Amino acid sequence: MKALVLEDYNALVYKDVPKPKYEPGEVLIQVKACGICGSDVHGIDGSSGRRIPPLIMGHEASGVIAEIGCEVKNWRIGDRVTFDSTIYKLEDWYTRKGLYNLSEGRIVLGVSPGEYCRHGAFAEYVAIPQHVLYKIPDTVSFTQAAMVEPVAVALHAVGLTPISVNDSAVVVGVGMIGSFIVQALRAAGCGKIIVVDLEPERLELAGQLGADLGIKAGDDVPEKIKELTHGRGADVAFEAVGIDPTVQTAIDSVRRGGTITLVGNLTPNVNLPLQKVVTQQLRLQGSCAICGEYPAALEMIERGEINVDAILSAEVSLTEGAKWFQRLYDKEKGLVKVILNP
Repeated sequence: MKALVLEDYNALVYKDVPKPKYEPGEVLIQVKACGICGSDVHGIDGSSGRRIPPLIMGHEASGVIAEIGCEVKNWRIGDRVTFDSTIYKLEDWYTRKGLYNLSEGRIVLGVSPGEYCRHGAFAEYVAIPQHVLYKIPDTVSFTQAAMVEPVAVALHAVGLTPISVNDSAVVVGVGMIGSFIVQALRAAGCGKIIVVDLEPERLELAGQLGADLGIKAGDDVPEKIKELTHGRGADVAFEAVGIDPTVQTAIDSVRRGGTITLVGNLTPNVNLPLQKVVTQQLRLQGSCAICGEYPAALEMIERGEINVDAILSAEVSLTEGAKWFQRLYDKEKGLVKVILNP
């Protein structure tokens, strides 16, 4: 089969590779669409440490079941499916507690951090365990289904956060995940939603998707947010970048007793204003991946409550993947989500 392979850092090659083998409890999926995630883009130069070559990346995908393992039940060849990016063990203690995203030995599709290597979906075929599969509704396209994973990430973050009706919220970083967090907050009944980003185009798009106000990063953001929230600060904040300045902005943007949910993880370490967190009794929490939000994400896309089409910048052949990766890596203005079609 053909695949887009990270052969070395900054070296993506479209080439022939062996068709993946699948276990008795797995299915072989013919990939129809796969999205380029920001973590893939940051992974190609080795800076994240989670894309050690050689590797086939890609974890936001959809397709059709082409072959079925002998122990697979309730799935048929030809079923239209998408799948969780986290491959977890069913017998794990965390899984049994309803926390499969934290399970011991979990593996992320299309990731190779050194402890494991699981090839992903920038390929004609990918092998997936049956327990992470989800059927795509008839009215949801393969392209839309390839964006279910980041929608579910946003829903997980919002679901973890204590939000009351009409609460004010700040979203720092409104790329793909941040844009979906905005929509999830609106669906959750948030009142005033304020977004912060460096790019005016992203602020404008966030406004179209439900944000009330946009503030360009660096323009004395915390003070402006206080002016918009009765002098106190927002009730909750979401950080969707993962670098020191944006984490600090999120912490500075909430009121005393507020909650900051950290979704971005671009850098492994950031500075923490400990005394501020303690004396203002701030709740600081991480949000890891997805834990059961796929059905909700699919249904919300089907009903039109989450608009995934608005963030789609381009849909191109997998053969052109290396070129589009480079454009995203170079931070080309206007590019948000690129879908590759094998």
